[in-house]
Amino acid sequence: MTSTEAADAIILTGLRVRAHHGVFDFERENGQDFVVDVTARIDLARSAASDDLEQTVHYGVLAEEIVAAVERDPVDLIETVAERVAGVVLAHQPVETVEVTVHKPDAPITVPFGDVAVRVVRRRS
Repeated sequence: MTSTEAADAIILTGLRVRAHHGVFDFERENGQDFVVDVTARIDLARSAASDDLEQTVHYGVLAEEIVAAVERDPVDLIETVAERVAGVVLAHQPVETVEVTVHKPDAPITVPFGDVAVRVVRRRS
């Protein structure tokens, strides 16, 4: 990881998506909210110097793509959702590394909790 890569990022936090993921039938039938945080590591020096959107990743488009990825076909695990989102982000060529956290605030757990989440970190190969 370069020093620029470590420092520069496009960050989207708190993307709330209604979807039907989960291992239980009621989760698939009723759906629930998922919250997604994404940190896309990208060298922002060229876009900052040129003030050119073509030199970066359009975060509005990226947010829409992430939401669409979470909304599509249901899966059992939020780990799978996180992996799917990481692939969407890495499809943008300037992104070098992505960190994705998927929160499941209404997870069916029988004890009080503040948050349930998984985090994956993926690097362009």
